[in-house]
Amino acid sequence: MKMFEVSSVAKAKRKILDHFSSFRLDDELVEIYDAAGRVLSEDVLSKNNIPHFRRSTVDGYAVFAKDTYGASESLPAFLDIVGEVHMGKGAEINIIENQTVYVPTGGMIPKGADAVVMVEYTEMLEDESLAVMGSVTVKENIVDIGDDIFENETVLRKGQILRSQDIGVLASIGLDRVKVYKKPTIAIISTGDEIVGTNEEVKLGQIRDINTHTLTVMAEQLGCEITKKTVVRDEFDLLQEELKNSLKNSDIVIISGGSSVGTKDITRDVIESVGNSEVFIHGLAIKPGKPTIIAKVANCLVLGLPGQPVSAMVVFKVIVDYFVKYIQNIENEIKYGIEAKLSSNVHSAQGKETYQMVTVEKAGDEYIATPIYGKSGMITLLSRAKGYIVIDMNKEGILKGEKVTVYRF
Repeated sequence: MKMFEVSSVAKAKRKILDHFSSFRLDDELVEIYDAAGRVLSEDVLSKNNIPHFRRSTVDGYAVFAKDTYGASESLPAFLDIVGEVHMGKGAEINIIENQTVYVPTGGMIPKGADAVVMVEYTEMLEDESLAVMGSVTVKENIVDIGDDIFENETVLRKGQILRSQDIGVLASIGLDRVKVYKKPTIAIISTGDEIVGTNEEVKLGQIRDINTHTLTVMAEQLGCEITKKTVVRDEFDLLQEELKNSLKNSDIVIISGGSSVGTKDITRDVIESVGNSEVFIHGLAIKPGKPTIIAKVANCLVLGLPGQPVSAMVVFKVIVDYFVKYIQNIENEIKYGIEAKLSSNVHSAQGKETYQMVTVEKAGDEYIATPIYGKSGMITLLSRAKGYIVIDMNKEGILKGEKVTVYRF
């Protein structure tokens, strides 16, 4: 029987970089309405200044700031009102000292003015003059040309996942289409003589298919396009044929089940039977998920994941997430988590990076993380969990009361 040559997660990631250093995703031009969640394939530069004219940030009166110095409710400054600016139109009025013009929020600042007094600090008098009861400084309540974005400024960077506010930025600089990476394509193959569909009758010794569904949703949430999702019996020729077909139009192929070293575990042999293939990892120092296969076939990443649902999902989170972000140049994404206090001791196997499922509850001003235990085949581990904590491979566990970071699964 073959034995595992276990690699750490860090070593596995380095090997992925080595084997796929030349991998390149194509890009495509999409409408900005369809760009949310996609990844920029090039930097975006503004072709103009934003704003391209001086604008007021308040409803008020454009003034010379020095005309308001010392003004107060008891000793207001008096200015002549010489007109108003309308929204969507240029300011055709020029003001001189002791003159003012009404400007709405977002309206253009007339030439000569260098500040805006909020309307709340003014009172219009019957003789078309204005009492100003508060002073302003130069540029107060004004957005200057290019204050938001300068011409030729890089506003969004390659590798950035576009959010709703980023779409707003694209619209503000006059772009209605943007270049993004094509979605990584992924095929999901679940193996096992015991697996039946969700609508099929379950006989003794059989189980319903879980991994096809969970891994498909995880891939879609990661921004991938699913090219295949199927269940195959533990037969060499059938699995080999599905793998060959999947390689034709996929960047990633996942084979769930058959990755261990038992007599029915044929995934590695099938992968190695396909031309131009190299298995460079078989055994990952991770709990759960040790019997993991990582291979390169042609220019495709092929993964053999454990058949146990929790193990398969953990390895997907660790390896597939990493690869998808790498091939889209997503380098600086912040991994958000909640800081919580551990409710009890958590033991881990030293030498393995451990992913421990937890629930999270708020107690006063802090969060409490409680470990959830169960065997690796129990899918309810994940449905009950609010997230997971990661225990370094060099630690034997974490003590009750220690601060941990809880990540959403």
